[in-house]
Amino acid sequence: MLVDKRIYLASQSSRRRDLLKQIGVAFDVLPLRAVRGRMDVIEIPHAGEAATDFVQRMAAEKAACGWHAVDARHLLRFPVLGADTVVEVDGAILGKPAIRTEAEAMLKRLSGREHQVHTAVAVQHGERMELRLSSSRVRFAALDAVTIARYLETGEYLGKAGAYAIQGRAGAFVEHVDGSYSGVMGLPLYDTSILLRAFGLAI
Repeated sequence: MLVDKRIYLASQSSRRRDLLKQIGVAFDVLPLRAVRGRMDVIEIPHAGEAATDFVQRMAAEKAACGWHAVDARHLLRFPVLGADTVVEVDGAILGKPAIRTEAEAMLKRLSGREHQVHTAVAVQHGERMELRLSSSRVRFAALDAVTIARYLETGEYLGKAGAYAIQGRAGAFVEHVDGSYSGVMGLPLYDTSILLRAFGLAI
C-alpha cells in the first residue's frame, strides 16, 4: 500500500527543491533551525573520516533531525529526505567556504584537474532509514586569476560545496562529468527515485 505521496525535505537548498519538482515529488520544507531542543547536525568531519563516510553520515543525521522535527511538532508522518554534498580532491574534503579567500583557494585547487563530488541521500520514516551514495568525477578547465575573480564577484560560491555551482556560471569551467549531473548539483535523481519508491512513493 502506498504511503501518502508527499515527503518532507530537510534542506533549505533551492537546488534540491527544484530537482524534486523536476521528477514530480510533492514535498514540504522542514526549517530545522526552528525546532526547539532539536539535535544539531554539526557539519565537521571526524579526524581521519573519509569523504564518502562523512557525506553519508551528514545525510543520515539530517534525515534523523528532520524526523525528530516531525515528532516534536506533531506533524503528519511523511517520510523525511536529507541530503549532503561534498567535493573531494587529493583525499581532502572541500565543504562550503565561509569567506571569499577560502573560496578562491578552493577554485585554484580545482583548476585544471579532476575532483570528485559525493552526494548522499537518506530517507527516514519511523524507525526505518535507507541511504544511497552518488559519486561523480568532474574535470575543471584551467582557471586564471581573472576568471576566478570574476566568478567570485557573482557571489555564486556562497553555500556551495567546493565553492561552485555546476548549474550556474561555473558550468563554463567544467570540461567533463563522469557520473550524475544532478548529483553534482546536490540531489542525484536516479538514487533519490529509488529511495522514494522503496518507501512506497510512486515516482
